[in-house]
Amino acid sequence: MLEKMSQYIAAELGVNPWQVKVAVELLDEGNTVPFIARYRKEKTGELKDEQLREIEERIKYLRNLEQRREEIVRSITEQEKMTPELATAIEGAMKLQELEDLYLPYRPKKRTRASIARERGLESLAQLMLADTTEDTTSTIESLTAPFITEEVPDSEAALQGAMDIVAEDVSDRADFRAYLRDAIWRQGKVKTVMVGDEETAETDEVRQVFLKYADYEEPIHQLPSHRILAINRGEKLGALKVTLTAPDEKYIEYMVKAMPETGVAAL
Repeated sequence: MLEKMSQYIAAELGVNPWQVKVAVELLDEGNTVPFIARYRKEKTGELKDEQLREIEERIKYLRNLEQRREEIVRSITEQEKMTPELATAIEGAMKLQELEDLYLPYRPKKRTRASIARERGLESLAQLMLADTTEDTTSTIESLTAPFITEEVPDSEAALQGAMDIVAEDVSDRADFRAYLRDAIWRQGKVKTVMVGDEETAETDEVRQVFLKYADYEEPIHQLPSHRILAINRGEKLGALKVTLTAPDEKYIEYMVKAMPETGVAAL
């Protein structure tokens, strides 16, 4: 495993795998970065202090990643839900976030609206909703929900809501959608802040006065520097600012609908 990790880190840093392997072995022996950089140059191939620190950080991350990968594989296997495709995806994930996204559908969940709907037998209705493409929406809803009406599901509205809860959870659990949304919102999303109350009274309010510059403020997420994020978070925590995230939601919904199987979800 160290060989594989060394190759991966070496490719990232533009050094030889053997240099990374030697550096990791020296670190594992308890040697510090300054000591290795100064007294073990001949062993590491002249790796600099900054390179050694990056190696130290990356090997720690990759080892944690590997440990988490093993835990996830074990959990899904014990549930008897592992597939060759899923195993390949898990094996290829090189970020913790990717692993967690893949594991999300199989992670033990607390009782949710979707799980309650499944208990009430509405999963088949959710699948029918995804497959139905009839244009007559009203008659479609009535015909689809009729077989699912029970004491626990008293009418079409309750049946439809339960099925929609299932679809929503399934969509939320998809790793590809989560990756798409994370990237899209990072690139296209904006943070908007407004002052709680009016600006005139804020001028006499010592706490809110500090955040007057954010009274009507908007900036793309990917351009926000860390110090500004901290200031906005503090303003929200103190009750001086209301913070919202804006993004082209309709565009994202359209993408996900198209990426799903033949579906009547858009109409419903």
